[in-house]
Amino acid sequence: MSGSLFSPYRLGGLELSNRVVMAPMTRARAGEDEVPSNLAPAYYAQRAGAGLIVTEATQIGPGAKGYSRTPGLYTPAQIAAWTAVTDAVHRRGGPIVAQLWHTGRVSHPMFHGGAKPPAPSAILPADTAIWAVEPDGTGGMVPCVEPREMDGVEIAATVAQFAAAAANAVTAGFDGVELHGANGYLIEQFLRDGSNRRTDRYGGSVDNRLRFLIEVVEAVTAAIGAERTGVRLSPLITLKGMSDGDPYGLFTRVVERLDALGVARLHFAEDDWNNGTPLPMEWRKVWRERFRGTIIVAGRYTVERAEALLEAGLVDLVAFGRPFVANPDLPERLRRGLPLAEFRADSLFGGGAAGYTDYPAVDSTG
Repeated sequence: MSGSLFSPYRLGGLELSNRVVMAPMTRARAGEDEVPSNLAPAYYAQRAGAGLIVTEATQIGPGAKGYSRTPGLYTPAQIAAWTAVTDAVHRRGGPIVAQLWHTGRVSHPMFHGGAKPPAPSAILPADTAIWAVEPDGTGGMVPCVEPREMDGVEIAATVAQFAAAAANAVTAGFDGVELHGANGYLIEQFLRDGSNRRTDRYGGSVDNRLRFLIEVVEAVTAAIGAERTGVRLSPLITLKGMSDGDPYGLFTRVVERLDALGVARLHFAEDDWNNGTPLPMEWRKVWRERFRGTIIVAGRYTVERAEALLEAGLVDLVAFGRPFVANPDLPERLRRGLPLAEFRADSLFGGGAAGYTDYPAVDSTG
């Protein structure tokens, strides 16, 4: 099968071989020191046929963690391990960017020395749990607890951590970064009025609630350049207690502000976990008009749906997540219309090679 999904694309200084993006996916295989496992280079290199790889979400600092066995990008050992990953992907001819996150209230005291997790406001995320490794080595879901409200000093320090992690990403050989402003984590917690009840300069009006994101973007672009910087957003998500009185107005303003800052990429994560409402076409059209950079979308896309949006000019790249787990050569399988392998759900989080690097590629000569 051929079409615009399989055509090349120029992303700043990067030449993408196709428009299929590997979406960021937590796999929980890092060590307790948050160093990526020695299997990570093979895992990502196997998937280097993607036009662009976005890594699993990666902590900007020790207080950013919300799940066990997730990697960081703030120590020399972590940077060295990620360098092995980027080298492996680049040897296969693929570009790769690091997704940077702070989980905020989607965390647990076990990751904060017994203290409550930080958040814009002390509001418990409804019906939310994190994946954690118990003392006996087994993994399971643990409910979140009520967080504590961050003060101005902590907010400024967190902004600085984002910038430092972005610089570390470039040192490790990444082609850029994606700031995780989606799926109910810290940046999005500041954005939405359901999770941000602050009365200072970081809360209240839309522009005040945007302030944290804008400060992070300004710090990161100052550190590594706007051409290397992307942001992921999830305008309609309701998971992890997310809500907002006017998501269209909020995210239209976000798009406008990020465009003004010269951000290279916007990555919209659609609400696909619970068969939620797709982004309305009118929203897509407005955001396309108001953002001059590259637009990526993700959310259980088929080739047909992807092609329709690409041909309409509403998006530039389409990201696929879980299909990449069991299909390391996903772009080739999609191009040829081959059946997709199913991933093993019991090996998504934690473990070793099984369900991680042992999925075979199809015979490309067949």
